[in-house]
Amino acid sequence: MPATVPAARPKLGPTRRSVVLTLVALLLTCLAPAARAQDWAKAKLDKSMRHREWVTIPYNGRKLQAFVVYPEVSHKAPVVLVVHEIFGLSDWARSMADDLAAQGYIAIVPDLLSGAGPHGGGSSDFPDMDSTVKAVFQLDPRQVMSDLNAAAHYALSQPSANGKLAVVGFCWGGGKAFEYATLHKHLSAAYVFYGTPPVKEAMPAITAPVYGFYAGDDNRVTSTVAGTTADMKADGKAYFPVVYPGAGHGFMRAGEAPDATAANREARDKAWARLLRHLATM
Repeated sequence: MPATVPAARPKLGPTRRSVVLTLVALLLTCLAPAARAQDWAKAKLDKSMRHREWVTIPYNGRKLQAFVVYPEVSHKAPVVLVVHEIFGLSDWARSMADDLAAQGYIAIVPDLLSGAGPHGGGSSDFPDMDSTVKAVFQLDPRQVMSDLNAAAHYALSQPSANGKLAVVGFCWGGGKAFEYATLHKHLSAAYVFYGTPPVKEAMPAITAPVYGFYAGDDNRVTSTVAGTTADMKADGKAYFPVVYPGAGHGFMRAGEAPDATAANREARDKAWARLLRHLATM
């Protein structure tokens, strides 16, 4: 039977001042010039022969849109819940789901901006990246966790799922993946790509191992690793961070782009191999 997904509880929040500072820093770090231009990612996705679909997941009066890709396997597969970047559900996020499905996983990416776009639309309905990022900042953290729960429950309830669940998130989504690990008691693992940790008070609730992937040239995020390591160790939690020298924030996307720097490309390749190595132990 699929693992039960618990209801989200209110987030243990930091002070209002620290929230504002975090949001400003995140905006300055995450707004990469190439984030919006992802024709290469869409072209790659369009070549895939795997079954992929958009689904509507209704819950608590909300209609959550999600993108799902299924692996071509003869057995039931684990589920990987993908949490998109601060740029919304982009072509790259969808191509990442397809890449995971190619490795034998059911990958689901919920559009956490569902209903927040113009005329009640989602990520694709925003006119530009600035408005997309602003909308992500305005999301209710409790709704985000509830959306992740709903997406996980949907994927786990599919006949082709084997009941195992991992979460992987990038940038803003990396932080949300880490936070999700504080709520889900049956999670196999959390994979945090250049995302900030949850508040210290929430860490004792984590039951799954957390694997961190950080950029050497991303001090805003990577500077949190030492403190997170100490906090997780004090709580007896499994936390395994790796820093990739010379890489910048967002290297999983930037390292795949046609204009990728050598450092970002190397970090992306090494991090992808590490991710698959650990996912295989689910």
